[in-house]
Amino acid sequence: MDLQLAKKVALITGSTAGIGLAIARRLAAEGAEVILTGRTEARLQEARTAILQETPAAAIRTVPVDFSKPEQVTYLLLEVPSVDILINNVGIFEPKPFAEIPDQDWLRFFEVNVMSGVRLSRQYFPQMLEKKWGRIVFVSSESGLQIPAEMIHYGTTKAAQLAVARGLAELTKGTEVTVNSVLPGPTASEGVEEFLQKLAGEGKTRQEAEHEFFRDARPSSLLQRFIRPEEVASMVAYLASPLSVATNGASVRVDGGVVRSIG
Repeated sequence: MDLQLAKKVALITGSTAGIGLAIARRLAAEGAEVILTGRTEARLQEARTAILQETPAAAIRTVPVDFSKPEQVTYLLLEVPSVDILINNVGIFEPKPFAEIPDQDWLRFFEVNVMSGVRLSRQYFPQMLEKKWGRIVFVSSESGLQIPAEMIHYGTTKAAQLAVARGLAELTKGTEVTVNSVLPGPTASEGVEEFLQKLAGEGKTRQEAEHEFFRDARPSSLLQRFIRPEEVASMVAYLASPLSVATNGASVRVDGGVVRSIG
């Protein structure tokens, strides 16, 4: 299927690994001009090289940015004044008991997970409305619907992303601009692989550790395995494409069936 993304300019935040890199790979393969962001130049060049190995003709730019620092976001906006597609993917998470989460952690999580998308959308969204075409996708999480007891601050920021996305979508009437959220479930990111390898080092195989995780921590999963980043990227690529114009203001689950809901 041709997603009609050739020559579209796409900015993906947090795109040197995991879901972000998978999205960048897929959009580049579809012919989009991809702008990678990450905290270090070394990781950015590794990601760029990985994409070019798969799509040698890909058009790729890299911009180093730490989204916890507003001044670096301002620099990014100066370097990339306009885009056709914005993928708000960057995010942080950390399990911590609620009573032990200090104010600075709450603020840090909102700074990265929520305000990064707000700041970028504040510049690019009005431009999209003026052109009457554009795509914004927030990579949220099923944790935005089912707040995890072990990291309430994370889940709260993911719920806030859903609210921002829906609110922006309300402003798109009469245009072909869309704003949607994608809700991945447990995904095989770098952190997850490190977690599984640690368990494997304690006498369990990776497969045994994965099985126990879904048996004990995510029993509602219908997939019963970690989602692969490229499986999330396929949904994001569709929502970023002209083919998805009738999907707007939606929270699209790519959660392996973890959320027990028909809505």
